[in-house]
Parts: sequence; structure tokens; C-alpha cells
Amino acid sequence: MLALAGFLTIGVFLAGVLSRRVSVLLALTVVPVVAALAVGAAPRLGELIGKGLTTVAPVAIMITFAVLYFCLMIDAGLFDPAVRRILRWAGGDPLKITVGTAALTVLVALDGDGASTFLITVSALLPLYQRMGMRRLVLAGVVALGAGVMNLVPWGGPTARAMAALDADSGRIFLPLLPAMLAGIAWVLVAAWLIGRAERKRIGVLDLDGPAAAVERTRAERVRYWANVVLTLALVAALLAQVAKLEVLFVGAFVLALLINRPKWSQQQELFEKHGHNVVLVTTMIFAAGVFTGILSGTGMIEAMARALVSVVPDWAGGALPALTALTGMPLSLVFTPDAYYFGAMPVLAETSAALGGDPAEIARAALLGQMTTGFPLSPLTASTFILVGMAGVDLGEHQRFAFKWAFGTTVVMTAVALAVGAI
Repeated sequence: MLALAGFLTIGVFLAGVLSRRVSVLLALTVVPVVAALAVGAAPRLGELIGKGLTTVAPVAIMITFAVLYFCLMIDAGLFDPAVRRILRWAGGDPLKITVGTAALTVLVALDGDGASTFLITVSALLPLYQRMGMRRLVLAGVVALGAGVMNLVPWGGPTARAMAALDADSGRIFLPLLPAMLAGIAWVLVAAWLIGRAERKRIGVLDLDGPAAAVERTRAERVRYWANVVLTLALVAALLAQVAKLEVLFVGAFVLALLINRPKWSQQQELFEKHGHNVVLVTTMIFAAGVFTGILSGTGMIEAMARALVSVVPDWAGGALPALTALTGMPLSLVFTPDAYYFGAMPVLAETSAALGGDPAEIARAALLGQMTTGFPLSPLTASTFILVGMAGVDLGEHQRFAFKWAFGTTVVMTAVALAVGAI
């Protein structure tokens, strides 16, 4: 009974979300509540929802302050010198420009927000691509590759969802994937080199006028800039060393960043008004997901579904489940929203793996190697994809055909490394 109710709940949830007839927010809340009433869990409904919300609260807090921190750093011009240096180094060589595009995207995408990454990189580089006569598809494709691999960061959407769904921290989910992520970044640079070599063969190396001069900063602005650099490097080091919980580190870093860059309340209000909508959209979904996972876990539906799957999955398939999850994740980004996958499908796969003797965290790590990481900049289910293709002026279908093989290559490389280091 519970297994059937669970499968029906997830089926209705996926059907509603994928058909776009129901908003993700309503699907994550109304559907599990109806399911809980159907299985007789009405007396415990408040308890189940409360436990689910408590479980995802740390992730929501971390996401809130991470997004605000990196938005503040972008507004403060932290990445501007890097943009100028890459453009100066690239000159009129299409190969260097393409590799520089990948490097810049990887740097800017540290904020874990695809929309801001696309806005910054495309607006900075599109005039150069037009001046060089380089294909816009190359710009959109290479930016997609860099943003995809960087979407694995713990404050990015997929990893945050995976941690929330399994009630696990970044030390268990993200850090084992760090070697795979670094290999993915290396592959993106290699792919950019190959793509750029083809562009250089097509149009040759051009002589361009010298790059625009750097904007002169006042002494106070220089002090603020270097303070931001030191603070960001210290934050990244503390995150990797797990000095404290992610939410604690981001709250502290954001407060310090405000004191450095926007000490006045009017300046802080301007920041919140400019970027607050991004925070609300993400955290609302995280809390709604808490309702979904709290009910499905608390009623025993997930455990019952896992037992049902175990009864039909042969024992030999258990060891292959993480690899299969990894390799199918990127293509499934074209049909699953991140919420549908991480809060609907992944917990069932994780429980199934556990029942077959595996580690549920391996399924989460495997999913992150492709599902809405390398796949999100090609997915028609994410708004940021349309920002990318719209700003670059390319057709979505052409973009998908151009970038798919390179993005799937990123997943293959990361999967191989993850298997080699025992992350999956």
C-alpha cells in the first residue's frame, strides 16, 4: 500500500511538473499532503512537515547567503580584472579567445547561479566574438560547458537539492567529488581548445586594436578590491577545509563583505532589492521540497518503494547503479526539472542502492555528475538556458546539437575519475 502510494505520488508530481500544468511549488506541497491524507497520516501531518522543514533549513540558509555574497562580489567588480586580463591575453586568436571564454566562465560561475554567469560572460565577450567573426554558437556552447561543471559547487542548485533530499552535508556529498570536478574543469578547457582550434582554422588569427585600458581605481577602491579578494580566497579555503558548517561560513563572510563594500543601510537595501528575488525563488523551492521529502520519508513511502524495487532488481545490478545514474543524468536533464529529479527520483534510487548494500550518498554524487549540472545549460526546463541562448542570439535546438556531445563528454570524464577515486 505504501509503495503504491509512493509511486503514485511521485508519478503525479512528475506529470504535473513536466506538463507545466502545475507549478513546482504546488506540486511539492499539495501532492504529498494529499498522499499523506490518503494513507491515513493526517494526525501526523504537522509533525512530518515540521521535520521536513527543519531538515532543509540549513541548506536554505546557506543558499540565501551564498547567493547574496557572490552577487555582492560581482557588483563590487571582483572579477573585472580577470576579464580584462583574459581579453588582453587572447588578442585576435580565436583559439585563445575560446579557451579564455571557458576560463572566465569557470571563474564567474563560482557564484553557483547560471543566470548571472550567462549575463556576465556573454555581455562581456559577445562584442569580441562579433568583431572577430566567430560563431555565436561557440560562445554559447563554451559558456554552457564552463557553467555546467561549476554547477557542482555546494551552494549551486543541484548539490543543495541533493544534500537536502538525503539530509547530508557537503563533506559527504561534495568533497568526494572534488577530484572529478577538477577533472571536469580540465576537460572543459581541453574541449574549448579543440573548439577554438576549429574556429582559428576557419577564420584565422586577426590583428585587433589594443584592449581597453583598465578603469582607474581610487585608493579606497583598491583597498576594498584586495579585501574582497582575500575574503573570497579565505572563504573558499574554509569551505574546502570544512572549518565550520557552510551556512555559518556564508553568513559570516556576507556580513564582512557588507562591512567592506556596503556599510550603509541604504546601500544594503539596494543590494537586497536588486538580488532578493533570486534568493526568494530558490529558498521557497527548498522549503517546499522539505514538505515533500518530510512526508514521503516520515510516512515510510520511500522505504517501501525501495523495498519494492529491490525485489525486482537483480543483486548484480546494485554495484552498477551509481555508474548508470551518472551516465544517464546529463541526458535526463532535458526531461527532468532539478526538483523532479532530486526530490522525486533520486531518493528512491538512493534507498534502493542502500537496500542492495550500497551507500545512498553514492547515488547523490553520481546524479551530480550530469543531472542539471553539465546538463542544465541545454535544458529547456531551466529559465537560465533561455537567458544564454537569448543573449548569444542562437537557436535552442542548434545550441543543444552543438553542445550536447561536449557536455556529455564532461560527464564521462568526471564519472571515470569518480569511479577511480571511489566517490561512486
